Amino acid sequence: MNFSQVTLQLLQGFGVTCLLFILTLVFSLPLGLLVCAGSRTRFKPLRYLTRAFVWVIRGTPLMLQLFVVFYVPGMVFDAPIFANLSNGRFVAALIAFVINYACYFSEIYRGGIESVSVGQYEASAVLGMSKWQTFLHVVLPQVIKRIVPPIGNEIITLVKDTSLARVIAVFDIIMVAENILSLHALIWPLFYAGVFFLLFNGLVTMLLRFAERKLDYYKI
Repeated sequence: MNFSQVTLQLLQGFGVTCLLFILTLVFSLPLGLLVCAGSRTRFKPLRYLTRAFVWVIRGTPLMLQLFVVFYVPGMVFDAPIFANLSNGRFVAALIAFVINYACYFSEIYRGGIESVSVGQYEASAVLGMSKWQTFLHVVLPQVIKRIVPPIGNEIITLVKDTSLARVIAVFDIIMVAENILSLHALIWPLFYAGVFFLLFNGLVTMLLRFAERKLDYYKI
């Protein structure tokens, strides 16, 4: 295979990688807020259950979670649920990634919210602001400013973690490169695939730095 043929095949796999990355962010960022709310609720059974779930997800490898999502439902219901779907492997990978990153994002949200001093809530109450106004105009701008760097780190990690989807045979860029290696005994496409990740991470880093500069308005 020549360079152009390898590039075309890798681009096809990279499209799957990008789709997994984008959909994971779209679903995990808001889901993380719900998980955060559950971990901070005053209803103790829900709070303990949510925190235990987050502890399990953060304490086990993402690769293992991919296997659990893909294989366990089929074992429980005695039918390969995801394997029978046309895009079942991709859907299983997406579910695993969304759950994993939602738990990480929830802890970032929780840390950001709890980092705002109680005095600011009290001062807002003295000024006659409602809880919603306090959160929207006082707490939220500070939380956003504080959580952008750690969320940015998780997003960059997500770019690289998408390569784990190949363990359940999702046809991403790494799996394409491995197929070329096995069929044509060419190892350089694997290193070439790394260039795609490097450029993608460079673009993501630039966007995150742009977001941080925009948020410099909210000085803390």
